[in-house]
Amino acid sequence: MKHDIAIIGGGSAGYAAARTAHETGANVAVIDHGPWGGLCILRGCMPSKAILRSAEIAAHLERAAEFGLAPVEVSADLSAIIDRKARLIGEFADYRREQLHDGRFTLYEQRASFLTPQTLQVGDQVLEADRFIIATGSSIRHVSIPGLDQAGYITSDEALELREQPESMIVLGGGPIAAELAQFFQRIGTKVKLIQRSHHILSTGDEDLARPVEERFRAEGMEVYTATQLHKFTRDEDGLATAHFSHNGAEKMASGYVILQALGRRPNTEGLGLDNAGVETNHGRIVVDGAMRTNQPHIYAVGDVNREHEIVHIAVEQGEIAAYNGTHPDRPEHRFDERLNTLVVFTDPQVASVGLCEKDCQDEDLPYLVASYPFDDHGKSMTMGETLGHVKILCDPRSGEILGAHIVGPEAGELIHELVAVMYFRGTVQDLAKIPHYHPTLAEILTYPAEELAEQL
Repeated sequence: MKHDIAIIGGGSAGYAAARTAHETGANVAVIDHGPWGGLCILRGCMPSKAILRSAEIAAHLERAAEFGLAPVEVSADLSAIIDRKARLIGEFADYRREQLHDGRFTLYEQRASFLTPQTLQVGDQVLEADRFIIATGSSIRHVSIPGLDQAGYITSDEALELREQPESMIVLGGGPIAAELAQFFQRIGTKVKLIQRSHHILSTGDEDLARPVEERFRAEGMEVYTATQLHKFTRDEDGLATAHFSHNGAEKMASGYVILQALGRRPNTEGLGLDNAGVETNHGRIVVDGAMRTNQPHIYAVGDVNREHEIVHIAVEQGEIAAYNGTHPDRPEHRFDERLNTLVVFTDPQVASVGLCEKDCQDEDLPYLVASYPFDDHGKSMTMGETLGHVKILCDPRSGEILGAHIVGPEAGELIHELVAVMYFRGTVQDLAKIPHYHPTLAEILTYPAEELAEQL
């Protein structure tokens, strides 16, 4: 079989590539053995946000007396929470299944492996294509820690399917997945102990964004250990697992009946025959340039498999870029713009960032000005009882162009999009300070650091 473009993987990145390529009139093949939906729909963004909503409502109800309401006793039914999640995810997955089967693409419900740079083995067929896009996603990374395999653990995949609530849990890791799930289980009544190697959770960003989240975790009863070194795990006859680790110069132990291993994911490249295709990899990830092209000019890789950014909206954008470039060889390439990288962590308080952080500027020796403003001095957030966190903006010290913006606080994931929009048009702090903001709203807090920076300029 011969196609203009063959896409391996039908998740968010692969489907975006297929849709974009089809719109150009290309003959498109999608190879995906199922289940359809990809990580975001099946085991990532959507199921996690569905269960987080339940914990968020529980946390609000427990604060009833603070707002002059009769106290409410909250009791979580984890099985019912999972049932709700399953119904929603079933609808999302069904819709993606319909999209892949609607006749726009030739769908091969098989696994694919390169035979040569120009051909794929797909089941008992050999496929040829002018261009290939690899969008096979990622899976849980195995981590070798003495005793961990023997003690047994669950990953985020299994955590999203648990129906019996654990009495206690050890969470390994401090990234977005670990932080979100740790708070979820703590809020529904599980005693959680989080262990993180770095000096603060959410370690890819600035420390001042992580500390308010850690403060909330501890206030809710979670034990949080940062700057640790794990030594080993054991499990006793009663099923209680124990982590043995160093913390602040002392030997510590933390116990729980369930261990959640949330120490990252790895690209799905096994069995793809990348050696046969001559595709370069680096520590398992497929190496690409800004056009999403591998070292083989006709082969692209998008989404988690290239590990440039493991975020679904970026995976979609990468899929669209690769499909455009693969179907427009005679036009200027579309390239991924790192300038507007956006990340949201759905803890409470939420954390949201776009562009450069202070750590980035310092590492790259880029000059910048920075200003911040706290939610505990902002009228709307005070009336809401959501005073933890702050807004921070970085700008160019000459032009005032916004280089990066960061929010830890209420509705940070929604508020960040105003800053993304201003940065999209290369707006300045002067522009942001002049934009009318309704009072009282959460959004008007964005103007306070902007005004401070404009005065400095």
